Amino acid sequence: MATATYLEAVREALSEEMEADPRVFLLGEDIGVYGGAFKVTQGFLERFGAERVIDTPIAEAGIIGAAIGAALMGMRPVVEMQFMDFISCGFDMLTNFAAKCRYRWGASIPIVVRGPGGGLVGGGPFHSQCVEMYFVKTPGLKVVAPSTAADAKLLLKAAIRDPDPVLFIEHKALYRAPALREALPAADAVGELGRAATRRPGTDLAILTYGAMVHRSLEAAERLAAEDGASVRVVDLRTLQPLDDAAILDAARTCGRVLLVHEDTRTGGLAGEITSRIQEGAFEWLDAPVLRVTAPDAPVPFAKSLEEAYHPSVDAIAAKARWLLNY
Repeated sequence: MATATYLEAVREALSEEMEADPRVFLLGEDIGVYGGAFKVTQGFLERFGAERVIDTPIAEAGIIGAAIGAALMGMRPVVEMQFMDFISCGFDMLTNFAAKCRYRWGASIPIVVRGPGGGLVGGGPFHSQCVEMYFVKTPGLKVVAPSTAADAKLLLKAAIRDPDPVLFIEHKALYRAPALREALPAADAVGELGRAATRRPGTDLAILTYGAMVHRSLEAAERLAAEDGASVRVVDLRTLQPLDDAAILDAARTCGRVLLVHEDTRTGGLAGEITSRIQEGAFEWLDAPVLRVTAPDAPVPFAKSLEEAYHPSVDAIAAKARWLLNY
């Protein structure tokens, strides 16, 4: 295809990896006959067969446990969570087994647990949560959150080939966003986990963000450039565990002012961890305190108007950035 959506990029990555490696197979709820809740795996059952596209019972702990067992036997399972919110039911399998196997006896657990996370689609409190920080703090797990179609493909291929468990969060509001359509990398191109990307260069202020907030941050940066003449760098973290400390500290040292933006709640969000790393590694270069724009410490509302007010807006990002620029 000439250009592809974020969702099509995920589909293409899965398809290419299954074609290239017979050890790769999929399992999850409604991924076969129905094609997945968001139709990511539509047509895969007919193409790859029921032995490689496995419809499972509604039992997240069992699904992840089965994937771990298959990985220990040399397979490369890719688990789909129908919504990332439901991963809490498989928490023990991920944090107490998959994440610990390499430490316990040097065992490789090459599984990917992927699915839709985040809000902005009117899903309410049970289908819109940001689950990343449950797992970022768990040694032994990698956590990935791409913001573009090209990265969705490149980083999913990297995750499938990684020897350790990877949580791959696909933002549901980006799946079919027309503005995200782009040409995808070739089949032999593979991304690198643990590397951030500078989406917009700048020297006056750095915005560090990920997922859907990358696009709102870019819009805010463009507004600040047009209205204030500010040079705003936007850094897309892409991988949340491990973080790209070099990119984070370079942004802080070069710009002297840092704004952290994420859709997750304020308390316990990634902004707090990154702020601490900047304080430890770039304090002498700072010209202002490190600030953050986040969701409040509350469940995601059902009502679209309330949900939009709940999430960091372009106005809120621009306002906090202006405060920093004028500090």
